[in-house]
Amino acid sequence: MRELVTKRITDVVKKLCIEANTSLSEDVLAALNKALPKEESPTGREILRNLIQNAKVAWREKLPLCQDTGLAFVFIELGQEIVLLGDTIKQAVNKGVAKAYKEGYLRKSSVKDPLNRKNTEDNTPAIIHLESVPGENIRIRVLTKGGGAENCSAIKMFKPTSKKQEIEDFILETINNAGANACPPMIIGIGIGGSFDYAPIIAKKSLLRPVGEHNKDHDTAEWERDLLKKINQTGIGPMGLGGTTTALAINIEKRPCHISSLPVAVNIECHAHRYKEAVI
Repeated sequence: MRELVTKRITDVVKKLCIEANTSLSEDVLAALNKALPKEESPTGREILRNLIQNAKVAWREKLPLCQDTGLAFVFIELGQEIVLLGDTIKQAVNKGVAKAYKEGYLRKSSVKDPLNRKNTEDNTPAIIHLESVPGENIRIRVLTKGGGAENCSAIKMFKPTSKKQEIEDFILETINNAGANACPPMIIGIGIGGSFDYAPIIAKKSLLRPVGEHNKDHDTAEWERDLLKKINQTGIGPMGLGGTTTALAINIEKRPCHISSLPVAVNIECHAHRYKEAVI
């Protein structure tokens, strides 16, 4: 049994939020560099070069990759052999987020009431997903997700008799409707199964998979490759100005569901994929 003072969680969350906003993940940067010579549009190539340069400047100057520094999504795998001392996990995480957005000079993008739109002034509360796992470590994964791409996401409750092609049509329709508003090239998470509330979580969690890493199931991995090809044939292109690099990855995850249901959620991420993780 291991004891852990929750201030450690606060400190790690703070660090991850700042790093996620100022340092583009290596897998995303590698994907942009890989896409550059393959992009057929001159405008698209210029945009990709600008995105790569923007990432380099943000890392060097410790400045945000984008003015939208995101809502904080925190995925925690908590080892069952840990005894936490001090704050609750929720309190510890929110303290870390608040410190990061204040001390890191990050834009506060959270409003307390969705209708009166009053800013919480510290970017809390975070959206926390907690999972109990074996062991005595804590894995913390932070995704600071912008509002533009999030607004382009969608969910649909299909009939259990629906065909794979119907699901694919829905995914492609969602991407086409998103267009430039999702700040492509996108990373697209697909959650199939679960329930009305769980499918979007599956989709969002799939975004944490490294860009270029496919589903371990062979058929699903082939579907990911085929869908990515079709999405890049839409012509939306970098920042929606035309081209062959509309998406960098499509990550599909499936879960069991009710015999009468078939939920499908599409969660879209923009080119500024702000994600970091740590293990305590």
